Amino acid sequence: MSNASSISEFLLLAFADTWELQLLHFWLFLGIYLLALLGNGLIITTVACEQCLHTPMYFFLLSLSILDLASISTTVPKAMANSLQDTRDISYLGCAAQVFLFVFFMSAEFSLLTVMAYDRYVAICKHLHYGTVLGSRACVCMAAAAWGSGFLYAVLHTANTLSLPLCQGNSVDQFFCELPQILKLSCSDAYLGEFQLLVFSAFAFLGCFIFIVVSYVQIFRAMLRIPSQLGQHKAVSTCLPHLAVVSLFMSTGMFAYLKPPSISSPSLNLVVAALYALVPPAVNPLIYSMRNQELKKAVWKVLTECFPEAIVCLSSST
Repeated sequence: MSNASSISEFLLLAFADTWELQLLHFWLFLGIYLLALLGNGLIITTVACEQCLHTPMYFFLLSLSILDLASISTTVPKAMANSLQDTRDISYLGCAAQVFLFVFFMSAEFSLLTVMAYDRYVAICKHLHYGTVLGSRACVCMAAAAWGSGFLYAVLHTANTLSLPLCQGNSVDQFFCELPQILKLSCSDAYLGEFQLLVFSAFAFLGCFIFIVVSYVQIFRAMLRIPSQLGQHKAVSTCLPHLAVVSLFMSTGMFAYLKPPSISSPSLNLVVAALYALVPPAVNPLIYSMRNQELKKAVWKVLTECFPEAIVCLSSST
């Protein structure tokens, strides 16, 4: 990269001016990170160990949990380390790695959510052909396509962005190396190529969003034709977690990137970035397990097998 020789490090946004507030931010980020580790780790372990969960829906949920865990691990540990060490710096290569990995995992997650919408569509609208359409090979290919598209997207953006000449210093107004904040440091007449790539990416994301909307329109139409109320309730319980995760992902991301510049400020940017970078990975496991009795039973079974004494103590105390 051409900037490697001129800039050796970037300065991230400081959480606060006092040590006490920095420590408060550290504990807050640590709590969110541990919640994400626990929730996603339980889902990954449960789906991998329980034979009854070896279905397309839970295979995609396993991939989603891996992406959530990876995305939050890209940003939070460095932010917590900076808070404890009372510093703002991040190396050039570290910043490049954060840009690449964060774009990779977030793009792959949105692609995977699109695939999961198709999974729900086939399960409800074409349930008689579900096993044929979504066989093990098809599921692996679709998950690989989601991961591959995210990787390609991240390579293009990272290479294009970090090759731009930076004329506005090295201070990043965010607690991690975020792509829009890096673009603000570039020369005003040098990011035309990246702008064109962003426009193309916007159309790609819009296409995925339209696909999800059309899939759920067909799903809701199929739900209305289900004769039994129990069948309708089961279909709603199957689709509602995915719809909630998509809504959370889209709403926080759109607010972060499409909010008017007039209301932009370092404090607001920090809060918004925390909403779309930290909250979904921590909350997604709760959303998926809240109405899913099969997943709850499997998680409880794994816990009782791995930590029998702790479960006995917890049961006796309640």
